Order: sequence, then structure tokens, then C-alpha cells
Amino acid sequence: MTTASHGLHAKFENAYLIDGARTPFVDYRGALSMISPIDLGIKSARAAIAKAGVPPEDVGTTIAGSMAQASYDAYVTPRHIGLYAGAPVERPAHLVQRICGTGIEVLSQAADAVSLGRVELALGVGTESMSRNPIAAYTHRNGFAMGQVEFKDFLWEALLDPAARCSMGDTAENLARDYGISREEVDRYASRSFERAVAAQERGILREEIVPVENEAFEREGLEPRGIKLGRGVETVDADSHIRPSPLEVLSKLRPAFGGVQTGGNSSAIVDGAAGALVGSKAYCDRNGIKPLARMICSAAVGVPPHIMGIGPAPAIRAVLDASGLSLGEIDRIEINEAYGAQVLACVRELGLDEDKLNVNGGAIALGHPLGATGVRLTLTLAYELRRTGLRYGIASACIGGGQGIALLIENMEA
Repeated sequence: MTTASHGLHAKFENAYLIDGARTPFVDYRGALSMISPIDLGIKSARAAIAKAGVPPEDVGTTIAGSMAQASYDAYVTPRHIGLYAGAPVERPAHLVQRICGTGIEVLSQAADAVSLGRVELALGVGTESMSRNPIAAYTHRNGFAMGQVEFKDFLWEALLDPAARCSMGDTAENLARDYGISREEVDRYASRSFERAVAAQERGILREEIVPVENEAFEREGLEPRGIKLGRGVETVDADSHIRPSPLEVLSKLRPAFGGVQTGGNSSAIVDGAAGALVGSKAYCDRNGIKPLARMICSAAVGVPPHIMGIGPAPAIRAVLDASGLSLGEIDRIEINEAYGAQVLACVRELGLDEDKLNVNGGAIALGHPLGATGVRLTLTLAYELRRTGLRYGIASACIGGGQGIALLIENMEA
């Protein structure tokens, strides 16, 4: 990793995205709401390993990302994901956190470990249960005065940035004002995101990424069994649940959520889900006859002012372009996480993006945004799209609460 005036970037000389899989992304308090993010992560990890066709014993390290402590054993999230996915006991695991950019950070660190020769094969997993975010109290261990019992909704409070004195939604409103973005433009963009996601779902494109989730036990010799229990009479979840036709005339009737252009219909959906992927070296792929999805070229993480955190993808994308020597015109597909419609449109205007290349199968407004998992999903979606279309270069990117941006550049080697 190196630092530069435009942030922290890493160039990968020998790292390949072999394959991956994700669970369906399911609406808040829906069919996945009672499942620990660790178990969602184990499910996606096992599916990724099976899909990649690699022995789990070859995993040299497990890197996992998750934001909220959504289970009592959250401290051991990466370790348990690795162990129950079949990684050898002596192989380590660690957790990373870069909020909405966590999944991209997971894959960047996996590529870094492979590129530097630390391991030949890395397992990267992003997982999140938004539904199981706790109702929390941080000061009660020392006692409390009568009438001063304080519990707060962790998920709601986490959307506030005290440094910027505003919520994440307010940062999108700030960008809407700065870039002159209207409510109609944001609703139109959101409607198109839904339309593209509906089309991708109907054509079976999203099915390439998804592993169905069923009631299942995860067992390993010497460890206590754990697993997934869907409940509520649900036996299988095999598709993203938030995708639906959402015409402009419907979206335009929704109330503003933050007093401006953003509504519940043109902001990212709150969902639960996980995604996993394998990153390996060229020597490992060649030795095992593996045809990887994509070559991982470089990544970058940058800082931006907290009150306009949503602009983060713009300088992050510029940073990976600078590091790679490519121009924006040479990038065939771009995935920017749709935290908020106005936020994506601000990035479009700042970079002068061709929207025909952007989020061509829909984005988080339609699919949802499980914080720790989103970046892995973006990258898998991008890699599959490049392979399907025969195009060469793609960038996955996300804005990050607190004022950051992250981007990852990949290449379809068969283009």
C-alpha cells in the first residue's frame, strides 16, 4: 500500500478474483431477519468456495467485514466464518471495517495479501444483518440515576454524523443543493434503477450471483454445530425481495425523508444479506486449472468532507484511474453504490460519467444495501457483467459515512 495526495492506494501485480456468491438481499425484518450475520457469512463463504471449485483447505486467510455487532458472538465473526467454511484451523482470520466500503476493503486486503505473496488463496466475506442491529445502552455498566435509563436504536443513531452535525441523508441533500439536482431527477434515476433490476431479475442475470438460503446446519468436527433457521414458515429464499416495478409517477408521490429530494423510494433499501469471494494468485489458478473471473488491478480509498460524504466515489475513481494510467473513457462498466439517488447523480456530474455504463443491472436503491456485504456484491456484479458482455475494464465504488470513498478496478482478461 502507498499513500499519495489523493489517498491510500494499492496496486496488485498478482491477484485474481476467482469466483464468488451471495445470499439474496432480503428486506429489513423479512425472512433473513432472525439469522446471525455470521451464519449468513458462512453460507456465502461455503457457496463461494463451492462455486470456485477450490478445496477449503487451501484458504490461507479469511478476511471478513461486518458493521453492527448483531450477535453476541460478533467478536469472532471472521474466525467462525473461516472455520465453518472449512479453512484449516491454523489459518488466521481478521475483521475489517470501512462502513459502506467494507466489502471493497475486504477484497482489496485479500488482493493485497495474495499480491504480496503472503497467501496463495484468500477468502473474503462481507455480511450484515440490518434487522439485528441492537437497541443499545453504552453507559449503564456504571449505573444510572433514577429516570435516566437510556436505550437507543443503534441503526438509527448510526445514520447520524455528529462531526458534520447531520444525518447521512442530509449529506445527500447537501450534494443535491451543491450540484443543482432536482427531486424529479432523483426519482427518475431511482425508477431506472428499479427498472434495470427488474429486467436483470427477469432475465436471470442476478441468479448467477445468488445462492438460495434454506434451513441448514453448519457442522465441523470438534466445533459446536450452528446454522440457519428461517422460521415464519419460509423454507427457501432464492431472490432479492426489494426489486419491484417503481414508476416515476409512484415515486414522485412519496414524502421527503430529509426535507428535500430524498425519499424512502429513491434511497438505498435496508436489507439483510452476505457475499463471499475467493482471491488467488496466478500460480494457484494455473496449477489448479482455474479460469478466474477477473484480474484485480488496483484500489484506492480517499477522504472527503463529512457533510458531503456521498461524493467520495468521484475522487476514489480518479485515484484508481491515476494509479492504473487508464482514462475514464476506457472503463466499460462502473458500479457506484446507490446510497442515495442524489449522491450518485452528484458523482455522475462531478466525473462526467456516461450513465449507460453505470449500474446497468440496477443498484442499491432497488437491491438494497447491507453495509458490510455491499462492496463484495458490487464487485461480483461487475465481474459477471464484464464476462457476460465481453467488455474489459470495470470499477466498483462506494461512498462511506464519515467522509470517505473507495474504488476497485478490475479487468476481464478475455475481452
